[in-house]
Amino acid sequence: MAASSDNIRETLELLPDQPGVYKYFDSEKNIIYVGKAKSLKKRVSSYFNKIRHENRKTSVLVSKIAHIDFTVVDTEMDALLLENSLIKEFQPRYNVNLKDDKSYPFIRITNERFPKVFAMRNPVKDGSDYFGPYASPKVMHVVLDLIKKLYPTRNCNLNLSEENILQKKFKICLEYQIGNCKGPCEGLQSEEDYNQSIQQIKHLLRGNLAEVRRHLKELMQKSAAELQFEQAQQLKEKLDMLERFQHKSTVVSHHVGNVDVYCISGNEKAAFVNFMRVSQGLVVVSRNLEYRKKLDETDADILELAIGETRTLYGFDTKSEVILPFEIELDDPDFHYTIPAAGEKKKLLELSLKNAMLYKREKMDQYEKLNPDVRIDRVMEQMKNDLRLTAQPRHIECFDNSNFQGTYPVSACVVFKDGKAAKSEYRHFNVKTVEGPDDFATMKEVLTRRYSRFLEENRELPQLVVVDGGKGQLSAAVEAFKEMHIYGKVAVIGIAKRLEELFYPDDPLPLYIDKKSETLKIIQQMRDEAHRFGITHHRKRRDKGTLKTVLTEIDGIGENTANQLLSHFKSMKKVEIATEEELSTIIGKSKAEKVRHFFETKIKES
Repeated sequence: MAASSDNIRETLELLPDQPGVYKYFDSEKNIIYVGKAKSLKKRVSSYFNKIRHENRKTSVLVSKIAHIDFTVVDTEMDALLLENSLIKEFQPRYNVNLKDDKSYPFIRITNERFPKVFAMRNPVKDGSDYFGPYASPKVMHVVLDLIKKLYPTRNCNLNLSEENILQKKFKICLEYQIGNCKGPCEGLQSEEDYNQSIQQIKHLLRGNLAEVRRHLKELMQKSAAELQFEQAQQLKEKLDMLERFQHKSTVVSHHVGNVDVYCISGNEKAAFVNFMRVSQGLVVVSRNLEYRKKLDETDADILELAIGETRTLYGFDTKSEVILPFEIELDDPDFHYTIPAAGEKKKLLELSLKNAMLYKREKMDQYEKLNPDVRIDRVMEQMKNDLRLTAQPRHIECFDNSNFQGTYPVSACVVFKDGKAAKSEYRHFNVKTVEGPDDFATMKEVLTRRYSRFLEENRELPQLVVVDGGKGQLSAAVEAFKEMHIYGKVAVIGIAKRLEELFYPDDPLPLYIDKKSETLKIIQQMRDEAHRFGITHHRKRRDKGTLKTVLTEIDGIGENTANQLLSHFKSMKKVEIATEEELSTIIGKSKAEKVRHFFETKIKES
């Protein structure tokens, strides 16, 4: 059913209150969006009944809709599967984009007399059975090798019709001689026996190893009863082989039957879903899916799409249970899901989440290596959220004070831009107004000097200031900011060294950030860099001051003369060994005599 842009309202009135799929077209008759609904009438009408949409992209989508088509189906699950199929076929502009750049291999069992079993990519709809896809070709070949050893099947392309076999048109080949085939081409294996093997292969591929084990055990006991001990021994070896395969497989629980597990981890632009199919306690399928968001879809929206995608690929058993991390609005009598709070099923959910998060990290790392700006944006957004800021902290400054028993007090300021050190903008301050070891007053003086200059020069203030210290230093910073009338314009926090506590103004309780987070690592790096930069400057100043003190002990030598000598000779050692002539060229003959006499006397006394 279709509608032009002039009669969309009329189409909305005709929409049934039934499950289905709707398609939106633009004025050029291109499909721009496909959606599924439990009630077509309620869902489609919701797009047009709102005066203003919360999401700007949705508003843009609605403005471009010129025609509507819809298809009614029996159940919401049918709608989900049809939606998935249409999205993959038409790839509408405003739909979530499934990023799947790999062609995963399947195991195919052909639809013919004496079916063949082999690996292939890009399955076709020819009536064959497909199992997979396998994310790891290595795992798939392990399974194929096991199948070949347990249940040998043909790999030739001969037409094994009943007539051709009776007329003996074919001869057994090398595959029969080496045990990879039982020779159905010459009638050495009956069709019934061959089909039993195919049935067991399907059980194995579905992860139903218990059925395969039961079948092999039954054949082994039958052979032993008929005194066919050699054949019984061969079957026992196959049973052992199956046991070894099972032990190598991922056993997640001996108490969970057949379940499908889904978990999701995402961000503003993408979502990463892990799907696991567990059969008889074994993970028989594990698949990661990446979705690119278009309309700020929720995790529930993405998860429903993933369910449709995986059920299209792998099929589903109406009796199987589905384990999810949260509720979704998928109402279907054949869909039974559980949100476990504890136990084995909760552990399965946690395993799936771990896989989803690892896949997300892998993909984000790959993408960020190609697009460094993406990583910067992500880290800045994470810092904004972690530190409860109103803007991304693109420009951060960190302050640390240093003094030795109140002498030579200095303060260091380090600057980070986009999460990286901007060393050319580092500054140190020699404290002028504070006497004695007063960290709080020192912090206030330095911040006032720093940001008063910013205001005078009309420079842009940083988004965040970090002071190294607890509540006292933070209070001094707040006082300075209030006096400069920039409190509230610049976020300021304090970091205590011992427990990595972050303090906020007017908040008595500290904030603790995940020790593995990039936010805390950047703040720690800034704090350590400020401490290093400050200590280095403090030591230089202290050493220089000590040297000046030695020179100023000489009668007639003041601080200016001491500075001249140290500036020229660079070290006290060079001043001590300098000749009177060398000294006189810097400070004059009279003072040079006094300096030379002082050091000569000192040498004699020692």
